[in-house]
Amino acid sequence: MTEIAIFVSQQRKMLIKLKRSKKFSYIEEGEGVPIVLLHGLMGELSNFSSLTNHFSTQGYKIFAPKLPIYSYPLLSTNVSSIAKFVARFLKEVVQEPAILVGNSLGGHLGLVVTHKHPELVRALCLTGSSGLYEKSFGETFPKRGDYDYVLRKTQEVFYDPAVATKEIVDDVFETVNDRKKAIKTLYIARSAIKHNMKNDLKEIQTPVCLIWGKQDGVTPPEVAVEFNEGLPNSSLYWIDKCGHAPMMEHPEVFNELLNDWLQEKKITAKG
Repeated sequence: MTEIAIFVSQQRKMLIKLKRSKKFSYIEEGEGVPIVLLHGLMGELSNFSSLTNHFSTQGYKIFAPKLPIYSYPLLSTNVSSIAKFVARFLKEVVQEPAILVGNSLGGHLGLVVTHKHPELVRALCLTGSSGLYEKSFGETFPKRGDYDYVLRKTQEVFYDPAVATKEIVDDVFETVNDRKKAIKTLYIARSAIKHNMKNDLKEIQTPVCLIWGKQDGVTPPEVAVEFNEGLPNSSLYWIDKCGHAPMMEHPEVFNELLNDWLQEKKITAKG
């Protein structure tokens, strides 16, 4: 039995309507071609709020599952296990091939699912995706109790440090100071490094849209270029004065680029 719940995003302090079932908690908005949004390691569903608001009124049905990054047992806190969760979500909830849009770790998960289950994926959009290389907080959190350190590291994610609001920084600070969450963050980060997709890219025939910040310091521009060279059916678009989360820093530009690409690929109607 699925029930509706209201979720208060810690990052945006906004109300988000969630559907809850025994296995999944997720956003479902709009009607039409399904788009499934996959957030990053310390990301929130609200990171895609502008995309959700726009595309849910343009003939698309938006799904955004809350990923079990901190709820899985430690041994299952890895890219492969969470990608299997995404595949189950596509099969059991979405129930038709979807457009996957993933940021950071979410992009990596999208790549794995597309590679392993191409029948579930209509198209893939990667933005600041891991899977080849990414720069993170590091191997440990030696200064996890230092708020100024966390503030600085969070600001470095964005081109404009003002995007790192106090709510966002507070949420990251809470995560890295929670021992269980901190350990799982390290586990999934190390798993992402080990689960390199370089040799798999040539096998992914699905259309892929790459939208990248020119000043991304986490997954630098050369990562986007390598993705574009390795994927047989990809298109690369740049957003200037933009860091690791283009859909947050320049949401209108991001939406326009994705919309135009979907129109070009004729991924706008069922069938």
